[in-house]
Amino acid sequence: MIDISILPLFFVSVFFLVISPGPDLLLISSYSTARGFRSGIAISLGIFGAGILQSGLVAFGLGEIMQTMPTVAFAVKVIGACYLLWLGVNLIRAWFKQTQCNVNDQVTQLKQLTYRRLAYRGCMTNLLNPKALLFFSFFLPQFTHTSSSITTQLLFLGLLLSGIALVMNVAFSIVFSAAGRYFKGKLNFGHHTDGILGLVFVGLAARLVTTK
Repeated sequence: MIDISILPLFFVSVFFLVISPGPDLLLISSYSTARGFRSGIAISLGIFGAGILQSGLVAFGLGEIMQTMPTVAFAVKVIGACYLLWLGVNLIRAWFKQTQCNVNDQVTQLKQLTYRRLAYRGCMTNLLNPKALLFFSFFLPQFTHTSSSITTQLLFLGLLLSGIALVMNVAFSIVFSAAGRYFKGKLNFGHHTDGILGLVFVGLAARLVTTK
């Protein structure tokens, strides 16, 4: 099994990983603020699922393949960028439609964004981010040793990382939800959430395909 002595460093590294700005934290903060902590928790569960899948992919070799075969890494990057672009465009379209509706129609549209859809959005945004998968493949092996099964260690560490991230993301959901309730009526950003996120995701897609 894993070397217990490395766990403190592992926990500190995971903490800074989770709090660093990125698509995951952006999704959680935006939807928790606008629609309550349950929306943030749904996204957090989706991210957790993506983390488990990425841990399995790294443990069984995809991470190493991406490191040694640039073509595979580039293909994953293009797929991820296309998904972010598609998501961003659809969010902007949804926001534009909301601006053409009255208040009652906007409330109805917000309710149509189910927790299952939010979880799916969180999962796919994380899973199709090639930087996340590459991070798993570079980060997790640093905490393994040769006296035990590498695959088992990678799976355990990936599960641990994903579990810690889930707890922290749920905490973020609660905090941002409370902030949303506090500023409700003072800052009217709620119905602009989709538009803001859409622009950000389009920008992330462009940045993804233009950086190495």
